[in-house]
Amino acid sequence: MNKQISIIGCGWLGLPLAKHLMGANYHIKGSTTSLSKIGLLKSLGIDAYYAELTLGGIKGDIENCLLGSDILILNIPPGLRKNAEKDFVRQIAELIPLIENTSIKNVVFISSTSVYADEASIPTITEETIPTPDSESGRQLLEVEALLKKNTNFSTSILRFSGLFGEERHPAKYLSGKTNLTNPEAPVNLIHREDCIHIILSLIKNAIWNEVFNVSTTPHPTRAAYYTTVCKSLHLPLPQFEHTYISKGKVIDSSKLKQMLNYRFRVKLNN
Repeated sequence: MNKQISIIGCGWLGLPLAKHLMGANYHIKGSTTSLSKIGLLKSLGIDAYYAELTLGGIKGDIENCLLGSDILILNIPPGLRKNAEKDFVRQIAELIPLIENTSIKNVVFISSTSVYADEASIPTITEETIPTPDSESGRQLLEVEALLKKNTNFSTSILRFSGLFGEERHPAKYLSGKTNLTNPEAPVNLIHREDCIHIILSLIKNAIWNEVFNVSTTPHPTRAAYYTTVCKSLHLPLPQFEHTYISKGKVIDSSKLKQMLNYRFRVKLNN
């Protein structure tokens, strides 16, 4: 088996993922949108390239970043919060022909559970649930998933991650001290970066392709209970929730992932 993997997006998730894969004896080619970060990536043993998907086209040396690999991990968020005009679908559509012209046979696409809408009925979401995104980011992610899945030049497995968190990046820190927060009774759907990394490695080692997985750790405490508890434990100002309106949300069921990968989550949520 070819032991070289390309990672488009060596950021908060992609960089530690690359380091972990190198520890598993994979050679990693990785991209960054920051020229100043090239030196850091190379110092860690990553074959690093500048590459950026823009409205004006693809900038940098994406071709060499892809060259010689048979697995691509596509780890680029839509980025619509920073740029509401961004056309993520078009950017990936422009990338696909470049993937087709390489030896890449398998793609791991990092998507999001935002492809499913929040509802007052608080449904349990499985891979059989028909996605009905209620955000522009979710809509564009769903379109990109379809573009990748229908391409017959490579096989794509899609990981729909819930909210990513780590010790230094926890949503409770963002919510701390805020008032009039909505959906206090909505279930929390999160996934720790450590689990993301091990799930991707397991997917690759087991060669599980052409599959879609919903990914969220357990249990699923309510937003009000969980974030209040976390802020207390971190000695942060408590968030204040608005209880006047009906909460909307969903429960992300990861049973398929746990069964097919025989996976046990390393980091669980405390009620």
